[in-house]
Amino acid sequence: MMPRLAAAVLPLALGGCGGNWGWHVVNPADPRGQANLRFMVDGLWATVSLSLAAMAVSLALGLVVALAGFARARPLRWFNRCWVELFRAVPILVMILWVFYGLPVVLDIRIGIFAAAVLAIAVCDSAFEAEILRAGIQSIERGQHEAAQALGLTSWQRYRHVILPQAIRRVLPPIGNQLVYVVKMSSLASVIGYQELTRRANELVVTVFRPLEIYTILVLEYLVLILLISWGVRRLERRMGADQRQGMPG
Repeated sequence: MMPRLAAAVLPLALGGCGGNWGWHVVNPADPRGQANLRFMVDGLWATVSLSLAAMAVSLALGLVVALAGFARARPLRWFNRCWVELFRAVPILVMILWVFYGLPVVLDIRIGIFAAAVLAIAVCDSAFEAEILRAGIQSIERGQHEAAQALGLTSWQRYRHVILPQAIRRVLPPIGNQLVYVVKMSSLASVIGYQELTRRANELVVTVFRPLEIYTILVLEYLVLILLISWGVRRLERRMGADQRQGMPG
């Protein structure tokens, strides 16, 4: 129903634009417009896969760095502070370029475009994830730690079964915000040739010479994607909140 409605309304809206605008290049009622739109939308999976992979790696790295900050060993705490301060200061675009062009030279390895983009975005974002997770862990009442310790749980078991599940519930909103941030930053992978939404839009612009029309569609693509992610995060928050209330004694 919605695609049909869009196909009926969009040509009318775009057709009413005057001046030198060429909205026919993205008109779904025009064969050329259909081909251009299909070419752009085909980059959606690349954007989503890059964002999800980078977010997964970022959360794993962030958790390790956050836990290092609670260690008794001073070198681990120093590792935490150095990691956070270093990678919060490096722009993601610079990190993508360095990982793709510099890391193979330093380590004498070959690295693909996708792997380089995932690694660069994940490393930079992990500094923020580490701080989010640290704040979540610190927000857990001391009594929870003491109760878990009284049950004879090891340090790892306390974090795995008691502390982290509660902390993740509390930091889910900022983690959701970081996912939105990662999706937007994935557009920077276009500079090394990764065929995500922005790269495909850039290639189309140099083909049809209509930057206003193409980039307008690109904005709409990101808008829809971000709105869907935000909706999913809010729904997950409500579900986890409901599960937590159901687990509370009456």
